[in-house]
Amino acid sequence: MKPNKYSPAHKSKNLAELVCSNSFKSTSEDKASGILKLEMLELDSLIIKSALKSKIPAGGALAVDREKFSEYVTTNIRNNPLIEIFEEEILSIPKDLQSPLIIATGPLTSEKFSKSIEEFIGNENLSFYDSISPIVSAESLDNHHYFKASRYQDGEGDYINCPLNEEEYNSFYEALMNSEKIEFHEFEKPKYFEGCLPIEVMAERGLDTLRFGPMKPVGLINPKTGKRPFAVIQLRKENSHESMWNIVGFQTKMKIKDQKNVFSIIPALRNAEFLRFGSIHRNTYINSPNTILNTLQSKKNPYIFFAGQITGVEGYSESTAMGLIAGLNSIRVLKKQEPIAFPSTSALGCLTKYISNSENKKIDPMNINLGLFEINKPKKNIEMIKKSSKECIIQIKERNQIELDLV
Repeated sequence: MKPNKYSPAHKSKNLAELVCSNSFKSTSEDKASGILKLEMLELDSLIIKSALKSKIPAGGALAVDREKFSEYVTTNIRNNPLIEIFEEEILSIPKDLQSPLIIATGPLTSEKFSKSIEEFIGNENLSFYDSISPIVSAESLDNHHYFKASRYQDGEGDYINCPLNEEEYNSFYEALMNSEKIEFHEFEKPKYFEGCLPIEVMAERGLDTLRFGPMKPVGLINPKTGKRPFAVIQLRKENSHESMWNIVGFQTKMKIKDQKNVFSIIPALRNAEFLRFGSIHRNTYINSPNTILNTLQSKKNPYIFFAGQITGVEGYSESTAMGLIAGLNSIRVLKKQEPIAFPSTSALGCLTKYISNSENKKIDPMNINLGLFEINKPKKNIEMIKKSSKECIIQIKERNQIELDLV
């Protein structure tokens, strides 16, 4: 519906705008996130290819220059002669469909269309609240009070690390606890995703909780002291020329004036210029086990597919993986072919099984993880998982003759 109408979190006219982190997480073949990306690349994923084209250094993570990423995706879609773009808000799901339709409205689905989805699936939407981390200007940081390093690596790394001693940490914690936060309406019941908690929520669990979370100093040695700091705040670059840095893991619902005051306690951020303040927004997802099949088709109408984060997955790679499956299967339905049900020996199958498993009466958003894979051994061996994933995708491509050029 952009640019005629924006959600509270969107600003750019381009497609594929990243409004939260700029990291797609690990590309390591020994991690579930890396295995998922390999499967998607094998199936010619535009989004993962775009991320690789616009990547910036971030240790073992696939972080992107968010503007270049968005521009690359937008250019590829607008220049595709088979795609016609209508920039308008859709208010309802069409009735009596006889050809495939994919609903990929995202976690910030507009209010009117959310009601239409709610009416269609026959039960209430579930929702959780997601918070955005602040971004600061590189020029405004105090280089006397930070060092560059990646965790567990020698020498200068890809992250700016802002160390705190015990006294500074305690002052930061106290200011954080006493800061003013965004208030919710009485009818709103915040339900946070455990992997993306606001720092205030973590801090409420105890004085040292942040030191075991986003402020953990493990694997980092300050070269100026030769010692491990008491606590560390990490910054990750947001663009290729390193002018913008994201405060890693610091999703926050503090009011803007309090963000300035609290973060200024950190020596390296004492005079920081905030290019984007942290904020909070409502994310919506459907109760998929009662709503969709593992092919991402609606149980109510097989021509209607759901895709993206609204299906109940969490994370950029996971969300676009659902779009990839919905895209492949909608083509097969259009051609009167059986849609593909990815087996749970693959990362794609793990995710679709989790969100569609009718044994789950209610789900929370889920990232891809090794625990979701099903293998015929009591212990999950990473080499076996990698092998089964690769074999699964090869077999599916051969058996179903997936026409990637058409996609």
